[in-house]
Amino acid sequence: MAQPTLQRRLGLVQATALNMIDMVGIGPFVTLPLVMGLLGPNFMLAWLVGAALAAVDGLIWSELGAAYPEAGGSYRFLKLAYGERTWGRLMSFLYVWQTLIQSPLVLASGAIGFAQYLGYLVPYGAWWQPKAVAGAVVLGLVVLLYRRIEDIGRLGVALWVGVLGLMGWLIVGGLTHAHYAVAWLPAGGVAGLGALPALLLSGAMGQAAVKTIYSYLGYYNVCHLGAEIKQPERVIPRSIFLSIVGIAALYLLLNWSVGTVIGWPEVQGWQAKGLGGAGAIADRSQFIVSVFVERLYGPLAAKAATGLVLLVAFASLFAVLLGYSRIPYAAAADGEFLPVFAKLHPTKQFPYVSLLLLGGVGFVFSLLFRLGEVISAILAMRILVQFVGQAVGLVLLRRRRGAATLPFRMPLYPLPVVLAVATWLAVFAGIAPVEVQWFGLSFRLYFQLAALGMMALGAGAFLLWSRRAGKWPFAG
Repeated sequence: MAQPTLQRRLGLVQATALNMIDMVGIGPFVTLPLVMGLLGPNFMLAWLVGAALAAVDGLIWSELGAAYPEAGGSYRFLKLAYGERTWGRLMSFLYVWQTLIQSPLVLASGAIGFAQYLGYLVPYGAWWQPKAVAGAVVLGLVVLLYRRIEDIGRLGVALWVGVLGLMGWLIVGGLTHAHYAVAWLPAGGVAGLGALPALLLSGAMGQAAVKTIYSYLGYYNVCHLGAEIKQPERVIPRSIFLSIVGIAALYLLLNWSVGTVIGWPEVQGWQAKGLGGAGAIADRSQFIVSVFVERLYGPLAAKAATGLVLLVAFASLFAVLLGYSRIPYAAAADGEFLPVFAKLHPTKQFPYVSLLLLGGVGFVFSLLFRLGEVISAILAMRILVQFVGQAVGLVLLRRRRGAATLPFRMPLYPLPVVLAVATWLAVFAGIAPVEVQWFGLSFRLYFQLAALGMMALGAGAFLLWSRRAGKWPFAG
């Protein structure tokens, strides 16, 4: 009997839909009031910063994805860039190692946000109830994804329609009921542009940018599914930029619409009174979209909008788990990870072991952590190996293989690479520590140190694995 293989059955529409529903999860709805609180009248600038970084980084993903359209995305890119038999083994191993932790964190962040927003419809009476909801969301995702890829493509397009419908409703509501002015430039308008550099480099902008960048992540989801994309040399770059441009427009219009109905001073007032804490389930700033619709159309419409927000959040997690489940599979099929992850379902032809493991770890994380902690941990763990490592790797690939045969070549090379690396390092440095309490102990958690610690543990695991397998750096 023939060995089952991944099939190229996803076109441009399905690829773009899966990217966009990955990007528009619960993120923009829960981070919107946080960014308002941090930057006040300049909150729109943080969303422009996030869009700019996504566009620059999207050039890197497009060039790599079109040239090497295989399952695993960054796993394959890093291995090729740094040497398939030497340092590329370490870099790709570290990426898969971190994926086993950070992708369940992404699942947990969406599930926790889902449970938080559900509190607007069904107020919780006990501390464990939102955790039970978050855990049930993750389990439901695993059940939905346990099927063939072409069925998932059709389901993804249907969920995408729901995403666009919700965002369109919210934007039109704001456009027709504006009460406050929203600033697109620093105080003083054009005359105040001299203050822009200081604002962009401020600590408040750094913290706000972490929130907005988290909301943009996902434009590269199609690269994880590279082996299942039809005409990947054309579809992958187009789907990435259609996703970035479309989502940036939706985010900017959404923030403008909400900001003209609920002014930033009111949001900061909620937070100044202690109503913006992560543990206050009834905090109105946590349900800012629901409050927005309630003011425009009444409580019944607000409940319907909240239901659509929950649908969008679930749809995003659907795309996230779909893409990440292919990464351990790709590494194992390549002989660089535990062989059990290389198994495909015998009849449905998808990596079911990887799907079940990531879903299971995400379930545990959704019960243990809080939303703010998860968002910071996600970015800290991704930046050095995946984003910075991948950008440097593209330069190495160009020097070694040239650019003449690339299906897609970024304009103005190497400027986008330099900008991406500098910006990602600035974001990494700007991730603020948090006070956490675990098992009765209170301490400050620095996510940068946690990320470096995970890299060190991954390097140790790589050395043990390589020694056992007799591969570099122990071969010969």
